[in-house]
Amino acid sequence: MTTDRVTVRVLLLSGDQAELVDHTSPGAGTEPRRYPATEIASAIGVEIDDLPGAWLTAEVGDHGQLFGWQFA
Repeated sequence: MTTDRVTVRVLLLSGDQAELVDHTSPGAGTEPRRYPATEIASAIGVEIDDLPGAWLTAEVGDHGQLFGWQFA
């Protein structure tokens, strides 16, 4: 089974959520999506406060849910 990977940028933190924008293709994902900041930070091995500005890749699962976070 092949899963797609997308490139995202963490814009900012909002409470316990990280706001991400999809940068895989022009015009894609213009609306920020929120994911638990602790989940992302734990997966890539950084402090939550280090997330804003980070470029990451993630696998796209069912219903477009992202997981499998890695540095881009």
